[in-house]
Amino acid sequence: MNHQQPTQDLQAYLAGSWSLERTLTDRTSGTNGTFTGVVRYTASPDGGLDYREDGTMHWPTHTGRAFREYLLKPGSTPDSMDVFFPDGRPFHVMSFSEEGNQDKHWCDPDDYRVNYICHGPDSFSFTWDVRGPAKNLLLESHLVRIDAGRQQ
Repeated sequence: MNHQQPTQDLQAYLAGSWSLERTLTDRTSGTNGTFTGVVRYTASPDGGLDYREDGTMHWPTHTGRAFREYLLKPGSTPDSMDVFFPDGRPFHVMSFSEEGNQDKHWCDPDDYRVNYICHGPDSFSFTWDVRGPAKNLLLESHLVRIDAGRQQ
């Protein structure tokens, strides 16, 4: 199925709050887990977006509250955003375009590959496939806009 990009302005599309459901699979051990929470994309002082996810993780080594933060800056085109770790290190490029919806990140000694899919104006997903000697994970995240239809 060919998923179309919802807008040429990725930053405007992302702005706001999203419910998040993530499944976590460790393919080596067969362990499964979940993360359920909220992602907020808020305007940052540098003209980009601050990403913050808060929720509850269920995993054999950790059950309880968890969060993650990233910085998103306008990419080379309006339909992309450059994603950075909180300390400013580059992470990857986010896009729904057919040419740019996949990217990778090397985190020694493992290779992280991401794939973004837009399902419409109020829903998207991304999958991280992590492979290497230290990790063999599949992380599938599905986001749905909170108060869909109200933000235009």
